[in-house]
Amino acid sequence: MDNKSLISISDLNKDEILALLQRAQYFEQNPNSHLLQGKVVATLFFEPSTRTRLSFETAVNRLGGRVIGFSDAKTSSQSKGETLKDTIMMVSNYADLIVMRHYLEGAARYASEIAPIPIINAGDGANQHPSQTMLDLYSIYKTQGRLTDLTITMVGDLKYGRTVHSLLEAMHYFNPTFNFVACDELKMPEQYKQFCRGKGIAYQETRDFSEEIINQTDILYMTRVQRERFSDIMEYERVKNLYNLHAAMLQGCRPNLKVLHPLPRITEISQDVDDTPQAYYFEQARNGLYARQAIICRALGIDPLL
Repeated sequence: MDNKSLISISDLNKDEILALLQRAQYFEQNPNSHLLQGKVVATLFFEPSTRTRLSFETAVNRLGGRVIGFSDAKTSSQSKGETLKDTIMMVSNYADLIVMRHYLEGAARYASEIAPIPIINAGDGANQHPSQTMLDLYSIYKTQGRLTDLTITMVGDLKYGRTVHSLLEAMHYFNPTFNFVACDELKMPEQYKQFCRGKGIAYQETRDFSEEIINQTDILYMTRVQRERFSDIMEYERVKNLYNLHAAMLQGCRPNLKVLHPLPRITEISQDVDDTPQAYYFEQARNGLYARQAIICRALGIDPLL
């Protein structure tokens, strides 16, 4: 694997995370530059995406680079039966960096092991989404003024939600307390609870999305129940609307509480929440531009602070 690839948030240590956040802060103040002039970035999205793909492509464009690639695997040679290996090797001839989203867990790790250029994982199945984690960390830092000693409540799809899995792993450096709110079908997988226990991270699980839980929370991380992860459509129908946040539920919350969501939302956050001071998910998405500019520059060995 190219050591500048970013496949999992666990590829980064605490100092590297903090360095990326510092550079994201720089790019928020200086979003346009020619740091990537002469560089080509390939965006290979084998699974649908709007925010992540456009965010990465905007990041490249604002840094003066060029983008090639596809947003639908049906328009690639994979539709003709080309293997993932051949696609990666072929695209590596044309680009300096590959940003890849794939529906199979482990696909990005495999690509990083065979590619001669760095790979950035833009999401692989229900596994990891490290660039989302970096923008989440940046959003938490901006709104709370710190990353340490926060209570984070994760709600909804904690089984298939790669964003909550990645965020959980990244936060272990900062002494968090977690509340996991989910039904039995969507509860946090055992491996992530074992991770918490192994790192001495306090957590509790509940099926009850109560105001008591909300009122002891600093970051309320809502998730969409993802229809595309379910093989049984009836199971999806049973659980899709179990957890919904309304503005009235925030009346007794801490003054610093912010509501995050990786988007897109469906029904899990009512639109009346949009007008509350706790809503931060649209700003969170904007932060993705700066976090991804930092990640791209790291992958290409470019430091804007030097």
